[in-house]
Amino acid sequence: MDARPTPLLLVHGYWHGSWCWSEVIAPLAAGGRTTLAVDLAGHGLRALRPACLSARPFDSAALATEVSPVAEVDLDQAADLLVAQIEQVGHGAPVTVVAHSMGGTVLTRAAQQRPELIAHAVYLTAFMPASDTPAAAYIQSPENAGELVGPSLRADPAAIGALRLDVASDDPAYRQQLRDAFFGDVDRAVTDAAIGLLTPDAPVGIALGTTSLTREGWGSVPRTYVTCAQDMAVRPALQRKFIADADAAFPDNPTSVVALDASHSPFLSMPGRVAEIITKLA
Repeated sequence: MDARPTPLLLVHGYWHGSWCWSEVIAPLAAGGRTTLAVDLAGHGLRALRPACLSARPFDSAALATEVSPVAEVDLDQAADLLVAQIEQVGHGAPVTVVAHSMGGTVLTRAAQQRPELIAHAVYLTAFMPASDTPAAAYIQSPENAGELVGPSLRADPAAIGALRLDVASDDPAYRQQLRDAFFGDVDRAVTDAAIGLLTPDAPVGIALGTTSLTREGWGSVPRTYVTCAQDMAVRPALQRKFIADADAAFPDNPTSVVALDASHSPFLSMPGRVAEIITKLA
């Protein structure tokens, strides 16, 4: 039997990119693990920025109305890309996939489509939607009360096709709200650098897509949920709901749980601990 550890593939969430995993990749690589962080469809090097953000003089009305250049990106495209990335890093063999935030929705679809490619699905304070339920349905749910992402949006997602942040804003209160939403326990200098790297538009189609989960598909894949107690983007009560709903639907394959006392971005605030968790799970 081949006892070699599986390759690792790291998936970011909305507005982020593969860059957010850099501090986690270092200790994983030092431990000899084959590790790849990828960009989701419409993010990172695949992102397109609305023209209004670079237009001078700045037009705040355009910020709220310009249709997003990534409005056509949906869950189908994102999942197909992720499956291709998993196949690439694993050469067709199973891979341990770690997904953060909205990346969990894409991982869920990919695991349902190709469960044989996923050795272990790890959800790092991520969306883990139930069967036929869009991730968007959870964002304003009672379990997510108090989240700070919704109040940070600067356009109607239905009108522009994306969830838009004003990442170039010089408003001190707004920038602090972004810090609190995503990076509450991260060093201030690192936080400001991370905000500068965020993609302004996250394709709403990823959050609107649904996946029909089956026992032979997603329900057969070993899964772990890493909770984050200080998260102001995916609130702790919502994290617990994801776990409870998954276990109710697939009781023969319960979710293992690891708890972190962290904000939404433990890959920046405690990367060594995140790397340790991933190594043990894989």
